[in-house]
Amino acid sequence: MRVTVLGAGAVGGWLAAGLARAGLPVSVLARGATLAALRAEGLVLLRDGARETFRLPASDDPAALAGAEVVLLGLKGHDLPAALPLIRRLLGPQTVLLAVQNGLPWWFFQGFGGPLRDTVLESVDPGGALARALPVARVLGGVAHVASLVEAPGVVRLVREDRMLLGDPGGGHGATLAALVAALRRGGVPAEAAANIRAEIWLKLWGNSNMNPLSALCRADSAAMLDEAGVRGLVVAMMREMAAIGERIGLPLPADPEARIAVTRRLGAFRTSMLQDLEAGRSLETGPLLGSLVEIAGRLGVPAPTLAGVHGLLRLLTAAPATA
Repeated sequence: MRVTVLGAGAVGGWLAAGLARAGLPVSVLARGATLAALRAEGLVLLRDGARETFRLPASDDPAALAGAEVVLLGLKGHDLPAALPLIRRLLGPQTVLLAVQNGLPWWFFQGFGGPLRDTVLESVDPGGALARALPVARVLGGVAHVASLVEAPGVVRLVREDRMLLGDPGGGHGATLAALVAALRRGGVPAEAAANIRAEIWLKLWGNSNMNPLSALCRADSAAMLDEAGVRGLVVAMMREMAAIGERIGLPLPADPEARIAVTRRLGAFRTSMLQDLEAGRSLETGPLLGSLVEIAGRLGVPAPTLAGVHGLLRLLTAAPATA
């Protein structure tokens, strides 16, 4: 099974290393400093004082890497619309997409029952271009429970890994799913097949949709936020509003947010991916992580004032400064 990776960053690089360690032929589509680093030094994975280097073919030409059995999309969700031309050029007739993004993916409601069946979320997929070009029938979904970061171009530091969940939302790629899970496990990645990948995505978002935006607003790590009673209250309020949305779309969440907060506590004082992006001057994945929930609430008429308020603050934070 040949795999091409688009987005060999904190998560994509971790998975690329695992697949290469398992013996799969893995190549990377990259540009600029990342491409130069991959060609000169290889993909470097750092963890627990150890350094592993993977010499992977890398190119900035999609035609040179086209036709792999699997294309691993490690880009963040808000970067996918602009990357669609590149993605299309990587695909062969039978290529399967392994999409590993935080937040709600473009395919989430395709073929999903309930009041939003086949809905395209403008906050995730403006104009529906992704949904038209990349239907759920050729997608495998992924949920990464991992703490990792890009330390330098081509260098990924693994801080903590828990589970990598993969699922087949369209139901047509069971053999590919099983092969990927087996390969990742051979390569040292704690991968599992998920029977309901949408439920797993929704459950992860229950934590990400509050901790990520709030961390960007207050520039604090997770422990500091949860130690502050006012911020913790916002976290709980946002979780309760998302739980009400979940009830309407058929994805119920646990009744007690405190249990989910306890899980976050056990991860220690970490800096969220959104805070890391803000500090590095990168664009934020506001739409997939929070804008999607505000949009869903509006479509269904579910009150979500806290989600909407935090979303508004985040939009103002990232807006370009007004000119005189």
